[in-house]
Amino acid sequence: MKMVEKNMFCYQCEQAAQGKGCTKVGVCGKDPDVAALQDLTVYALKGLAMVAQEGRHAGVIDTEVNTFTCEALFSVVTNVDFDPRRFDGLIRHCVELRESLKEKVSKAGGKADFTEPAAVFAPAATIDGLIAQGKAVGIKSDPGINGDILSLQHILLYGMEGVAAYAHHAHILGREDDAVYAFLQEGLAATLRKDLGLNDWIGLVLKCGEVNLWTMELLDAGNTGSYGHPVPTSVPLGAKKGKAILVSGHDLKDLEELLKQTQGKGISVYTHGEMLPAHGYPGLKTYSHLYGHYGTAWQNQGREFAEFPGAILMTTNCIQKPRDAYRDNIYTTGLVGWPGVHHIATRDFTPLIEKALALPGFPEDTGGRQVMVGFARNAVLGVADKVVAAVKSKAIRHFFLVAGCDGAKPGRNYYTEFVEKTPLDTVVLTLACGKFRFFDKELGNIGGIPRLLDIGQCNDAYSAVQIAVALAKAFNVGVNELPLSMILSWYEQKAVAILLTLLHLGIKNIRLGPTLPAFITPNVLDVLVKTFDIKPITTVDEDMKAILGDTASEKALGTVPPTPVSEDFPLAS
Repeated sequence: MKMVEKNMFCYQCEQAAQGKGCTKVGVCGKDPDVAALQDLTVYALKGLAMVAQEGRHAGVIDTEVNTFTCEALFSVVTNVDFDPRRFDGLIRHCVELRESLKEKVSKAGGKADFTEPAAVFAPAATIDGLIAQGKAVGIKSDPGINGDILSLQHILLYGMEGVAAYAHHAHILGREDDAVYAFLQEGLAATLRKDLGLNDWIGLVLKCGEVNLWTMELLDAGNTGSYGHPVPTSVPLGAKKGKAILVSGHDLKDLEELLKQTQGKGISVYTHGEMLPAHGYPGLKTYSHLYGHYGTAWQNQGREFAEFPGAILMTTNCIQKPRDAYRDNIYTTGLVGWPGVHHIATRDFTPLIEKALALPGFPEDTGGRQVMVGFARNAVLGVADKVVAAVKSKAIRHFFLVAGCDGAKPGRNYYTEFVEKTPLDTVVLTLACGKFRFFDKELGNIGGIPRLLDIGQCNDAYSAVQIAVALAKAFNVGVNELPLSMILSWYEQKAVAILLTLLHLGIKNIRLGPTLPAFITPNVLDVLVKTFDIKPITTVDEDMKAILGDTASEKALGTVPPTPVSEDFPLAS
């Protein structure tokens, strides 16, 4: 029997092989079969979106279709789901919803006789058949499409995947807006059209940024409405003797439910990766067994999880191929999946808890450093008068937003070096997992204002925007006139959505790295550079000098001892 060569093409993340695209296996661990199933999932969603749009014209809005669209789009985001069986189910359910919606639309007097292949295709009977279908509709399956239009379509698609992720989180917390669902359906259906020009696609891309701003606002309202506004909080990096559970990912609702179910069981719960900001929420701080933070960013989990002596829960994206050393100790929940790994479909974490009780836990207390979290917009704007006064008195010369995703690809030490070289009269705002390159650095403070302010998760870019807008109002200038520079790192599609939001807001002079997206063509990049003055990062010294001038490196980290945070930011016990 002749062996069929397996191949794929994926360039949706920053680590795309050779900066061009993964063709044999994904750097993330995605194999060609899963890549094909993800492509078919997106294709099926496009067909569903066409019907949903027609339904809206006829007055038919299906809530199950709306939420499913977000779940399925989130499932194809990098490092979320690697399980072929889960995509088999998503594809089939997508088609079932599509056909059911057609009937509802027809009864309402709308169009139901579609000819577009995506709106009528029937899933193959087997997973192998689905894989073959997926390979036929992959992201490079139309060789006749204009390269720049394809680039903009993919910027839109990846941005929408980021929007879907945030919308899914918000929905879990009871917050949603039909306008978000309507846009996702509009954008998905648009990728099947042949009548749109470059300006149309640029408009849709910027609209995606606008919709993502709404979505992050929804999620912010869900988080703060459920758990209160974050407050400055000191988080231990050491360990507490006893049984332990480690929670990674982003989902605060999963963490809350686990904390409820582990009360009184002698288990300490630790955060990992983007769950670190959870310690700043008053509603989660009430659980005394939410102890501290263990480890750093997602790409280090292989080593860190192997050394963790308890059970591990993966929420949302960030999972890598589990190593044998901890494969039996790791559980996934929600949309996360890996073949052969324990999955908790509901929020009944009994199996995870039983595993934690059976494992040895930490043999003794271990001391360690502490880091500060909780500097979201309410905390910072609560002392805005002091911040403004510090800027006017020249005590604070400049703000840097050094934020975004972390990753394993070389070049990300740039962000560590950048923060280390920020002068002592500057403040560093940070968010998302990119901060783990420098989150435990001792930068001191300026008049009681910490020089390193952790705003939160990647979606807390909303807080950063609100801080910038409030400061611009206080100084009666535009955001681009503030002494503020954005030094961003990207890895996956949520970062794409956030970047589009910043562009929608008209923010210019963003420095982006460690490399530019492979899905942006030179012509599209030229438009972004000319319109928004986006710059790739170069070297720290060159970039710092370009931002601050010749005095950029006159003071660097380490020349001032660490000092406690002032009473303006009282620490919670």
